[in-house]
Amino acid sequence: MNRDSNIYTFIFAAAMVLVVASTLAFTASSLRDLQAENVRKEKMQNILATIGIETDREQAETLYKKYITQELALTSAGSIDEKVNAFTLKLNNEIKKPAIEQRFPLYVAEVEATTYYVIPLRGAGLWDAIWGYIALKEDRNTIQGAVFDHKGETAGLGAEITQGWFQERFKNEKIFNAQGELVGINVSKTNNDPSNSDKEDHEVDAISGATITGDGVTAMILERLQHYLPYFDQQKNALAALK
Repeated sequence: MNRDSNIYTFIFAAAMVLVVASTLAFTASSLRDLQAENVRKEKMQNILATIGIETDREQAETLYKKYITQELALTSAGSIDEKVNAFTLKLNNEIKKPAIEQRFPLYVAEVEATTYYVIPLRGAGLWDAIWGYIALKEDRNTIQGAVFDHKGETAGLGAEITQGWFQERFKNEKIFNAQGELVGINVSKTNNDPSNSDKEDHEVDAISGATITGDGVTAMILERLQHYLPYFDQQKNALAALK
């Protein structure tokens, strides 16, 4: 075949496209399991981070099994759905359902004889989804730790929710007010406590220039936490009955 002909050029180009496409498809397929495993272990890392356990991916599963004692899938009424695997629940799918149909994952941790409750979060930032985990202490009111992430927030602005200095602000904040009402944590640009020394004001200082992302974090925390109140109320009532 004449290599200078249009037919040869077309066949050669088509063959190269086929080879490259096949190579990319094979590579993607080969890496799929590895990518899924990395995502699974990163999830364990994030859950552990909220209770103060820092680890790399290699040790994540070992420490997760050591400290996470229960994985619960809760209904909107506060009961436990034994048929659902809480760890594999995809929150981005659940939040699209009516609340009564959703299942709410809860991770119960034990660290040095202290119980913590880790709640997954998901909401909307400025450009796309934001998500994370928040851990409550045994009183189910005080925050032990928080981890946040995002899909497409602006670097240097909304993307700063992933930084340790921002997440640290939530530690020891209270999610209920003095009247026992769930108020969550307000990420406020008008916060009167920039040093974050007042842990009873239900506020943390906002990120400069990232008001909408901060509002998204505020809304996400309150919206997700409210679904766990029936379960926590049942736990409190059961404990009171034993006294």
